Amino acid sequence: MNFALQPAGSPGRSQGGRGAAAGGSGGATMENLEKQLMCPVCLEMFSKPVVILPCQHNLCRKCANDIFQSSNPAWQSRSSSSVAASGSRFRCPSCRHEVVLDRHGVYGLQRNLLVENIIDVYRRQEASRLVSDKPETHQQQLTCDEHEDEKINIYCLSCQTPTCSMCKVFGRHKECDVAPLGSVYLRLKTELSDGIASLVANNDHIQAAITHMEDACDAIQENARQRREQIASQLETLAAILDERKQELVRLITREQDDKLQHVRALVRQHGERLEAAVTLVESAIHAAEEPHMALFIQSATVILDKMSASTLDASILRPPLHDDDMSHFVIDVDDIADMLANIDFCHTSAGDGEDDFGDDSELD
Repeated sequence: MNFALQPAGSPGRSQGGRGAAAGGSGGATMENLEKQLMCPVCLEMFSKPVVILPCQHNLCRKCANDIFQSSNPAWQSRSSSSVAASGSRFRCPSCRHEVVLDRHGVYGLQRNLLVENIIDVYRRQEASRLVSDKPETHQQQLTCDEHEDEKINIYCLSCQTPTCSMCKVFGRHKECDVAPLGSVYLRLKTELSDGIASLVANNDHIQAAITHMEDACDAIQENARQRREQIASQLETLAAILDERKQELVRLITREQDDKLQHVRALVRQHGERLEAAVTLVESAIHAAEEPHMALFIQSATVILDKMSASTLDASILRPPLHDDDMSHFVIDVDDIADMLANIDFCHTSAGDGEDDFGDDSELD
């Protein structure tokens, strides 16, 4: 249905003047209440959600966040960082009291539900006052396009459209269910206000869930870091034990190697000395064999033969040792240990031992 705006006539102005006079006291009271509900930062009525500072003063959460960011320019907003730096602070614009924030920033401040409820009541009362008490001289009246002199004063529930009384009595809406326009206005105003409050409350629940999940992410990262450090420490301990055993076994092999080398090298020196003496003895024997005088030959040959006999006996005693180079007894069996290390894995704990450090996931639902 179409309708037009029409300025109210003089009778309406007279009636509106009486209504304004009658409601003057109530209007002053509502004006004083509105002053108490004004944010000291934006100078507008508090917008939800309203946060209460430790000094008991109230701010719109958006205004509190603006003050916080202006006081902490190095801090990034929640859009780029999910968690604020713990210990950030700003001053209350009303009393200059210093407000210290936790890791959630202004989202960690408590909401003042009492002030929010008062604002809802005030807005509903103000809407009702505007409908019933506002002077008609300041209003523009909606008129019916089919009945130009008739005001739009009823609401057709069947067609869901505003209309006038003549349309209900003689026009297209005479078979429809109708209701007073003012009552429908107040009902829808209340429903809309309640819907807004419900959406805001639902947003707060979602924000709380996001905060809880962010805490869960922090706990997961911290728990994983601790477990990584624990596993690294345990494996480093095993590596240190293996390295210590390796050094001990290597020392045993080196000790026996040195003993064997010392013994064999002593034999080499002894055989070398004997070889040198034998070479000298051979040279003496050759020289004696060339002696032309029989008496001198016999005398020299007898001495040389005695020395040859002694050298042969010593050579038999100083025979090289057998199997002194054998080191096959230094063997370790690491097959089982290698298999165990290759298959090392995490132990399965009982149900109670495996719980995380940030609580039951059911709280996220």
